[in-house]
Amino acid sequence: MAFESLSEKLQGAFKKLRGKGVLSEEDINEAMREVKLALLEADVNFKVVKEFVASVKEKALGTEVHASLNPAQQVIKIVNDELTELMGGTNSKLTYSPRGFTVFMMVGLQGTGKTTSCGKLAAYLKKNGKKPMLCACDIYRPAAIDQLEVVGQSVDTPVFTMRDCKEPEKIASAALREAEIKGYDVLVIDTAGRLQIDEALMDELVRIKAVTKPHEILLVVDAMTGQDAVNVAEGFSEKLGIDGIIMTKLDGDSRGGAALSVKKVTNKPIKFIGMGEKMDALEPFHPERMAGRILGMGDMLSLIEKAQEGYDEKKAEELQKKIKKNEFTLEDFLEEMNQVRNMGGIGKLLDMLPGMGGKGMKDIDLEESEKDFAEMEAIILSMTKEERRNPSILNASRRKRIAAGSGQPVSKINRLVKKFEEARKMMKMFSGGKMKRKFRGLGF
Repeated sequence: MAFESLSEKLQGAFKKLRGKGVLSEEDINEAMREVKLALLEADVNFKVVKEFVASVKEKALGTEVHASLNPAQQVIKIVNDELTELMGGTNSKLTYSPRGFTVFMMVGLQGTGKTTSCGKLAAYLKKNGKKPMLCACDIYRPAAIDQLEVVGQSVDTPVFTMRDCKEPEKIASAALREAEIKGYDVLVIDTAGRLQIDEALMDELVRIKAVTKPHEILLVVDAMTGQDAVNVAEGFSEKLGIDGIIMTKLDGDSRGGAALSVKKVTNKPIKFIGMGEKMDALEPFHPERMAGRILGMGDMLSLIEKAQEGYDEKKAEELQKKIKKNEFTLEDFLEEMNQVRNMGGIGKLLDMLPGMGGKGMKDIDLEESEKDFAEMEAIILSMTKEERRNPSILNASRRKRIAAGSGQPVSKINRLVKKFEEARKMMKMFSGGKMKRKFRGLGF
């Protein structure tokens, strides 16, 4: 999980402050020592850590305690505000051309996930009402053009190629004309990378920049490389000029040092983060939400947005009617489980809930939970339609047949039926007027 190690250490540091009615300067100094160590272990840039800790300490000692907060909560609030500011303050959105046609130039070193990110960005643009085209300007890496074509197909986006041309700036210029003629409103240019920043790479990127005049140059960096990612961002920013950063593989980086350092070092915002391999796993970066996750306060806004993405109003109404009439079936149960999977899986959902980040996640066996999901799906799919719709007919012989078909013991069939009955009772209770009013009061 992203920031898991840092989150655990920071929450541990603040735990010692809780319960104290008054915080002395020594209490704050001790907490700041632990915060400093946690940030350094997370591979955050040393200068960034030094400034961050000094700023938090100054504010913690010089700020009057808010009436609704105890001293420990006040310190956590200050850290939350400073973390948010450190990562950019607010979400930095893409800049589109006012005349209607926009060019995004994707740059970065080899192995950062740049080509895949082009496809993910195209998927994001389409979801937001745009009509993108991809352009293959990496003429050096073997099969780079083929890879972009595969990526383009997976997100149903056309890819412009000129396989015989050895001048990337000419390919980009031709793609620009083609996209405008054919009515596309965004061109995403996939450029070549190198193992390191060198003069030849920069010269080529400068030429592409000159002929396409991109509205934004987006640098793709790998979060797993830590401070190397920050150094690369600094290099590209100085030599080429970039407008924003796409940080890939953040879901696999438990430290998170690059995400916490890059804005301060380069003064360029993180615009997107890669949180998985699927084409829809590119998320806009919200500093305030990420700070909340790091400090164990959750990210309910992202959770609600994910729920809304997969929300089908008609299906929800049908489901509510079924629950009221006690007609909720195992088919409905399976569909609801798949909804959770589509929202990113149980691990990602739990990571967004308050108190579940970092240490809170250690109490839950995520692999076991995902395995349970798969087993329940196999069991339900091994049933007949009649059995799914009316589990009360599941006698001993039927259960034995389902067990053989799903490869699961009869005990797991029994457990699933029991879980289903419990879920049905709970859903009926939640669909009642009293519970509905409570949810409305929370804004749902």
